Amino acid sequence: MKPQQDIIEDEIRPSLKEIGGWALALQQLHRRIAPRFARPEPRRRALLYLQGILSEIPRKNSWQVAEHARQARPYGMQRLLSRAVWDVDGVRDDLRAYVLEQLGTADAIAVLDESGFPKRGKKSAGVKKQHCGVTGRVENCQVGVFLTYVTTRGHALIDRDLYLPEDWLNDRERCQEAGIADTVQFHPKWELALHMLERARGAGLPFQWVVADAVSGRSVDLRTWLEKHAYASVLAIACNEAVCVQSPNGYLLAEAREIDATLGKEQDWHRLSMSQGTKGPRMFDWALLPVVHQGAVDGCHWLLIRRCTDDPDEKAYYLVFAPPATTLQEMVWAIGARWHIEEDLEATKDLGLDQYEVRSFIGWYRHITLVLLAYAFLVGIGVHDKSHLPANTPLEQTELSRPLLPISASEARHLLARLFFPLPCHAPLIQAWSQWRRQHQSWARSYHCKQRLKAG
Repeated sequence: MKPQQDIIEDEIRPSLKEIGGWALALQQLHRRIAPRFARPEPRRRALLYLQGILSEIPRKNSWQVAEHARQARPYGMQRLLSRAVWDVDGVRDDLRAYVLEQLGTADAIAVLDESGFPKRGKKSAGVKKQHCGVTGRVENCQVGVFLTYVTTRGHALIDRDLYLPEDWLNDRERCQEAGIADTVQFHPKWELALHMLERARGAGLPFQWVVADAVSGRSVDLRTWLEKHAYASVLAIACNEAVCVQSPNGYLLAEAREIDATLGKEQDWHRLSMSQGTKGPRMFDWALLPVVHQGAVDGCHWLLIRRCTDDPDEKAYYLVFAPPATTLQEMVWAIGARWHIEEDLEATKDLGLDQYEVRSFIGWYRHITLVLLAYAFLVGIGVHDKSHLPANTPLEQTELSRPLLPISASEARHLLARLFFPLPCHAPLIQAWSQWRRQHQSWARSYHCKQRLKAG
């Protein structure tokens, strides 16, 4: 048996110096967004809020972020998310520019999806009983629409919008309580998605494909916009969506789920990998049919059907718009990029995306935007980190035998949290916060009891 060798600190990568460079890079990122703040107090708190998001505090709400920042009370952090004067959409634009610097390529893919945020009360902006993607059922929640940017270098969320149901906007008193201005109009989810694509295009963000779920896929206006601007797209549609395709027996107008019955031959299906999973390639069977567009088959519009390999009855349907030379494999790879937005939403929820305790319209945007910025920062660390590469080895010789996996966003966050943004351990501070929480909870309990007695 070989004797155990001691690990020399210089051999451990990333080194403490490199990790320290990450902490400095966060300050540099904060300086980029500093002009968006009118006063120095919220500007400083924004950096502390980012550090709190990257820390390992149990919940990323104003109370715990303030305690982590060694502040005596949560009021400053609450003000950061509510009444402080700063341009949250400007920070969103800075986020998008930062992601472009880290990940940008001409063949990028823009992926759209929605995510639910379950809530108990009725006061949070836009909350109602509606479909919640997190749980897969109808329940009391808020719904956000998100855009992620996917390239060969990585992927990160770059935009967000809160969906406000029409009945919410018709109740002006309720809107006033949530801080929703009278000028805010109703926009369906597909339109929020379109606005995000328009902002990305207006900012010069390069992308070649757009991929979206069935909520956006059913919108004719969104499809028309994508075709007008020559963006290739793969949009999921419901199984009962009517589609006209060219079948072996001529033109066929039917629901998507009825069309695959015309694929009687097994050679109509092609087994291809959609993306690489943790356990290997994600294999599905695929069939492609020309769509009749404006009375003719133009070689650009297609119906793509995905069939599960272990359950042939489980199928998904997509409308594809792409240049005539586009291969089936390219379409399939574009669909595979949609999984990255699921990964991004899961990763940002680990950072506290859904742990806000604010009810206001602006509070939702401010918390969500700062979390997305913190996540983009972690993604950027992974893009530039070379700790998984053997020292003094040319890059072209490291592809076949890497001793380490590339550093992930969660691992980078773990290192930063433990080494540079640790939980507070100052006894008087911890004791003071314990006392303050108990005082506040006592006051809240007394207030609610009085309200119940008053209501009878």
